Amino acid sequence: MSAPRIDASTQSLTPQQEVARVAGARQFHAVMDWLRAHTREIADRQMELTAIPAPPFGEAKRAAWLAERFRELGLRDVETDEVGNVFGVRRAAGAGKAAKYLAMTAHIDTVFAAGTEIDVRREGVKLLGPGISDNGAGVSALLAMAQALEAAKIALGMPVVFIGNVGEEGEGDLRGMRQIFRHDGPWREKIEYTLVVDGAATDTVIAQGLGSRRFEVTVRGAGGHSWSDFGVPNPIVALARAVARFSVVQVPTEPKTTFNIGAVSGGTSVNSIPESATMRVDLRSASGEQIDKLEAALRRAVHEAVTETKAAQAGQAALSYDIKGIGSRPAAELKDDARMLQVIRAVDAQLGNTARMQRASTDANIPLSLGMEAIAIGAGGAGGGAHTLHEWYDPTNRDLGFKRIVMTVMTLAGVE
Repeated sequence: MSAPRIDASTQSLTPQQEVARVAGARQFHAVMDWLRAHTREIADRQMELTAIPAPPFGEAKRAAWLAERFRELGLRDVETDEVGNVFGVRRAAGAGKAAKYLAMTAHIDTVFAAGTEIDVRREGVKLLGPGISDNGAGVSALLAMAQALEAAKIALGMPVVFIGNVGEEGEGDLRGMRQIFRHDGPWREKIEYTLVVDGAATDTVIAQGLGSRRFEVTVRGAGGHSWSDFGVPNPIVALARAVARFSVVQVPTEPKTTFNIGAVSGGTSVNSIPESATMRVDLRSASGEQIDKLEAALRRAVHEAVTETKAAQAGQAALSYDIKGIGSRPAAELKDDARMLQVIRAVDAQLGNTARMQRASTDANIPLSLGMEAIAIGAGGAGGGAHTLHEWYDPTNRDLGFKRIVMTVMTLAGVE
């Protein structure tokens, strides 16, 4: 007699009942036993990964390392696409070519520029190094999950594609996920669920994508000497006026909407009228409409500031300006009755874990914006100092994070 099937498609069971069946299944315990027995190996691999630089648009070495690990673990159809995403497939018995996939993803890029010194080390139980938690924790969980399922010989009812994706941080602008879910790509129609593993902890479920739009604003002029060319319109003055105008724009608290001027540059010396001045601006909101309004306010502030600076210096060489988009992440959210949301809530209830629903900008933004099911959760443990050279990760409580991931995958995919 064949083993009973714990099937994600069973209509007669509530999500709570499905998760409870998984929690009591020998397959779940076999996977968790393997993970607990290999905690040191998982941490060692996390440190090895973190030591490989993966700056924005420079993830190739880490991608090659990950592809090799995928092959070692026995994943099929391992490949790296044209932007650097790495794929490895765990097939499901009896699943045909038309089968839908569960995608488990973790971004492999970091915020640190090329040439940054990466010192990875242990201090007691803590692991230290830039990127060790964000997203060394997520990628190591991805690998651990693939290896544990294989070692425990778990027969899932749904194929799983493990993905190390690029371009999550900063100006990467989610380019890896955009590539995966592009309308003419091989994966968009195949993926049914996307489970994003990002960073540490177990206290959040991100099912709402925070929208953002980023701009580089440059004002240009003739420039000149501060004495002999006095009166020539100054791009820095115009930019300062734009900052002053834009900084008083009123934004709503609901939906929460924010803006930030994060970088300003320009000029060559104290006695030179600069030829250009540049600022970078970040706009964020839970509402795409509010982002549209903020963008309009920014453009109006820049136009008026440049016009005012020209008028104040009549008869001199004209100023010009350029507003270039350098990033755009769509706002979106998972419907409250979506299966993924029901399952992760049931998993947390089963584990007695308290997790708040949160809105954030993650890789999940892209599938969510396409009306697809996706959530982002942490890998467990604790982390701190993200995006600094002093970043750390403590794997002490990683077991709870693994339980959440294993239960979620087994419930969504179904188990023989």
